[in-house]
Amino acid sequence: MSAGRHSGPLPPGSTIGILGGGQLGRMTAVAAAELGYRCHIYDPTADGPASQVAASTVAAWDDGEALDRFANAVDVVTYEFENVPVETVERLLDRVPVRPGPMALSVAQSRVEEKSFARHCGLDTAAFWGVRSLDDLAQALTVVGMPSILKTNRFGYDGKGQVTIGMDTDLRHAWDELASDDGILERRIPFEREVSVIVARGVDGATVCFPVTENEHVDGILRRSLAPAPLDAEVADAARQAAVTLATELDVVGLLAVELFIEQGRILVNEIAPRPHNSGHWTQDGAAASQFEQLVRAVVGLPLAPADALFETEMINLIGADADAWRELAAEPGAKLHLYGKAETRPGRKMGHVNRRRKPFGV
Repeated sequence: MSAGRHSGPLPPGSTIGILGGGQLGRMTAVAAAELGYRCHIYDPTADGPASQVAASTVAAWDDGEALDRFANAVDVVTYEFENVPVETVERLLDRVPVRPGPMALSVAQSRVEEKSFARHCGLDTAAFWGVRSLDDLAQALTVVGMPSILKTNRFGYDGKGQVTIGMDTDLRHAWDELASDDGILERRIPFEREVSVIVARGVDGATVCFPVTENEHVDGILRRSLAPAPLDAEVADAARQAAVTLATELDVVGLLAVELFIEQGRILVNEIAPRPHNSGHWTQDGAAASQFEQLVRAVVGLPLAPADALFETEMINLIGADADAWRELAAEPGAKLHLYGKAETRPGRKMGHVNRRRKPFGV
């Protein structure tokens, strides 16, 4: 009998199924082991970072027999990235709890849907318009204005699938460059800060927010995070409340990361991710509990942990050849090195990160 059929929290020794085999799954599995839980990875690609630390099934997302075997081997399922097909989650949900559920996954997979949902919740976003053709793009510009950014509606990440639109842009060339017939045009925001909030929500609906994190991107890839972000208390409270609102309305059980722009004190929702988030890696060494522990607690039904910052912490992503400095980073006093076990170094690929605790928070 599966422990996932028990009422109340799953007991230690239960198995958490994780859809996706990347570094977020790896760090979740490590956190689960510290609480006495096993993890089982499901991913179409063999020998990903997560499979190095947990049992794994290598099979396609639409392999029904493999999904059924996986469901029978685990007690609850979560995921470490949001591009898992909704149909996969719905099949599993007939056999085992999946947390967060398919609604959060579906909304997060579409930039148009996530911004529309944020507005439905009474939150602000940049002006946007869904575009499916060159004619749509021309019409969208009359509504959204310039400067703006043309993005793929689905599957874009780390700056991929984005084209800047300005007064001198050749629209046909921009549309061809997007190479998709499912896009979104977004107004470019002259934001003062780009921040994120990670909120955990339990089975009972309780929520706990980590401190707001300030983020800096280079070439569309997160380079540096600083937590807690240096914000006015009122703005930080508004950012956390926005995250709680979205997590509650999406009925998330697990984690929700919310990326936000701050423009003249206004909070604008940019994107959401119902999973651990790169900007939350600082929590491993700077908070009372890591985002990965918090995810495990939420999906197995344990009480959520405090998420207070213990240290002012800077996180630096190790991208591509940055990770070649692992010897120096491992020797650096106070630096906490986290490598993902990826065999091949490629430009733009996240190979690890390093956390530096600056000082005890509040001192």
